[in-house]
Amino acid sequence: MKKNKLFSGILTSVVLSSAILAGCSSGDGGEKDSKDKVTLDIFQFKVEFKDQFETLAEEYEKEHGNVDINITTVGGGEDYGAALKSKFASGNEPAIYNVGGPQDVEDWKDKLADLSDTESAAQALEGTLDGVTKEDKVLGLPYNQEGYGLIYNKEIFEKAGINPDDIKDFASLEAAVKTLDSKKADLGLEAVFALPGKETWVTGLHLSNAFIAPEFDSNVLNAFEAPALEFKYADAFKKVLDLQNDFSAQPTVSLDYSKQVEELFSLGKVAIIQQGNWVYGSIAGIDEEMANNNVGLLPIPVEGFKGDVIPVGVPMYWGVNSNKDEAVVKEAKAFLDWLYTTDEGKQKVLEDFKFIPAYKDYDVDKISDPISKAVYEYSQDGKTMGWVFMGYPTGWGQNVLGVEIQKYLSDEASWDEVIELAKSEWEKERK
Repeated sequence: MKKNKLFSGILTSVVLSSAILAGCSSGDGGEKDSKDKVTLDIFQFKVEFKDQFETLAEEYEKEHGNVDINITTVGGGEDYGAALKSKFASGNEPAIYNVGGPQDVEDWKDKLADLSDTESAAQALEGTLDGVTKEDKVLGLPYNQEGYGLIYNKEIFEKAGINPDDIKDFASLEAAVKTLDSKKADLGLEAVFALPGKETWVTGLHLSNAFIAPEFDSNVLNAFEAPALEFKYADAFKKVLDLQNDFSAQPTVSLDYSKQVEELFSLGKVAIIQQGNWVYGSIAGIDEEMANNNVGLLPIPVEGFKGDVIPVGVPMYWGVNSNKDEAVVKEAKAFLDWLYTTDEGKQKVLEDFKFIPAYKDYDVDKISDPISKAVYEYSQDGKTMGWVFMGYPTGWGQNVLGVEIQKYLSDEASWDEVIELAKSEWEKERK
């Protein structure tokens, strides 16, 4: 965990000190007195845009002299939810933080300000606020939209003679994987997949969503309100998990996100990874040519349901701490409105953050990376399912299902044991 204090620097301090000694006033459009300063401590989870966000914060501070912004980023292999609880328990509560949907809203409702009066709430796309609206109060603002599936290397597929358009279901995916595996040496592959079994969010949240969402009609509120989980598509889940594990770089239980994306996929050592549009920046940082011209997106096939849809949803929401004083809450809302509704903020969202916007009045033609474009095209074609994992019981996806999947990958539990325990824990949490 790293805490980054964004500040204007030594030179600015010297200039300010000189101005004070000279008896200069800050009344004519200059910075407000330090007593009028408002500090926004932001505790956020998205490591992929950490650097860009910090740069944006510095620029915002220059334009808004009365605001200081501190950013702490916790994500990747770290448990953001646990870190957030520790942050609040320490007494050093952030002004702005992230919540994931209806379960998080229920857990944090006493510490979430009503954002109904923000311009961002008014501009949010239809349906994006459903999971964070409680008693007609909007308690979170969407980060962006994201989608995920099986990201593949176009060049490797072409060399192997595989047409990705022919992959429509599990059988066709399995056939393509076996073809790639048979040609590993010629293609320079270490393996077909890189399954990051160490990351319980990849398996326990994202992969599971593909097989649980159909049970709840892709509606996060249905999942949130469900007293029990049938796990109708558990067998289909096992097939896709086994396929990734059997043809993956090993050992999967110690393979993390960084190795999956940066060391293996971006360097052409594997042909397919299960991830989403957020990996674009990591790939581009290693091989920009590959990121821009050589990456495609395939669905995760769900046998017995559909084979050509991808999960698309809001990854996280911005919440504002209602425990903070009125001035801090006001500035927090102003910052979020600036980010998502001003021309300058919109440009940052599209061009610097590479976000798929969750708000109206954006020029979607400016979506620059191919993975995000693919997600947008799936959305346009109606080939999507919802993100119901935001409605799982607190901690269930990662700490129960994800951990049990790790045991399964390590041959320490059978699949039946994984499913039965996951179902019983779901029921227990819902009581």
